[in-house]
Amino acid sequence: MTPSAEGQLSVDVFRDGDALVVRSTVAGVKPEDLDIAIHGDLLTIRGRRSLIKEVPEDDWFYRECFWGAFSRSIVLPYEVATDLAQATLKNGVLEIRIPVREQGKKIAVKWEGE
Repeated sequence: MTPSAEGQLSVDVFRDGDALVVRSTVAGVKPEDLDIAIHGDLLTIRGRRSLIKEVPEDDWFYRECFWGAFSRSIVLPYEVATDLAQATLKNGVLEIRIPVREQGKKIAVKWEGE
């Protein structure tokens, strides 16, 4: 992966009672290096995980962890109360809880064409 490439964050998304929950492991990321935004039905998480120490290319044996900028955009399956969203970061796990509006009404997709 080139240094300028942006990684994609892995997430779990589920409903917990009256809330939609988005959970992801972001070990090594400081809260100030995370940006979480909700616009309409789209949740976007951006961040950066920095190497503690630069390692010369020839000294690597395995390179499986992603270091650098990452992001993930998720289309939310329910109408949500974006103004009541809350995020927590504990033990390297980011959890975003967003209350579902209108008793869990799913967002309908309208089909066009044939």
